Amino acid sequence: MRLAASLAALVLLTACSAEKDADRPETSRDFPRAWRPVSDLSGTEFGNEDQRDNLGEAEVVMDLAAIKAGTTVADIGAGEGYYTVRLAERVGAKGRVLAQDIDPGAIQRLGQRVERERLDNVSIKTGAADDPRLPAGSFDRVFLVHMYHEVTEPYAFLWQLRPALRQGGQVIVVDVDRPTDRHGIPPSLLFCEFQAVGFRLVEFVRRPELNGYYAQFEAVGPRPEPGAIKPCNTAQGKTGS
Repeated sequence: MRLAASLAALVLLTACSAEKDADRPETSRDFPRAWRPVSDLSGTEFGNEDQRDNLGEAEVVMDLAAIKAGTTVADIGAGEGYYTVRLAERVGAKGRVLAQDIDPGAIQRLGQRVERERLDNVSIKTGAADDPRLPAGSFDRVFLVHMYHEVTEPYAFLWQLRPALRQGGQVIVVDVDRPTDRHGIPPSLLFCEFQAVGFRLVEFVRRPELNGYYAQFEAVGPRPEPGAIKPCNTAQGKTGS
């Protein structure tokens, strides 16, 4: 009788857990939930390419990230390819750029642009909301420009991203200091989420050319097990229980 009762309780607990996470991808359910709102994917407020070039945005970011000939870069959330094409020119024939997005329409338009501009050092890949699907040990830099606030499963996403970095590889985030449902993320929360998955902040600067800030991270120590990751308190940007 006790065994039957225990089994029934276990089944009920499992069902409740599954129902609680029903709105999450199955591949994310071993990771803590990020209790923060998320911006929609339609934000285009950062200006057209001419406006951004007039500010010198891409040049500033690439200089801060030490992008040079031969560098291998992943441009995550590449969209229409603003950074992709400029990275391709900077890294040259000996470098590589992988442009990734989860929007099929963006992927199609980006493919047409890469073909039209004959960017032979660029490849394109479709990612998932909780996994950038990057090849392991492949990148000197991973760019997350004005997109990280749209990531619905940040702990799974960063955990899956970590192995893609080469030794000494770093993740570059450009974003805006405001709530995550207003196309930005407070720096304290950004630092906390990266730290929770085993990243260390290397550099942080605010620049007018970016209309926001630049943050650079590197992986340190072993990658934590998904169940050992402590989620961040969105109000304070500190890890909680």
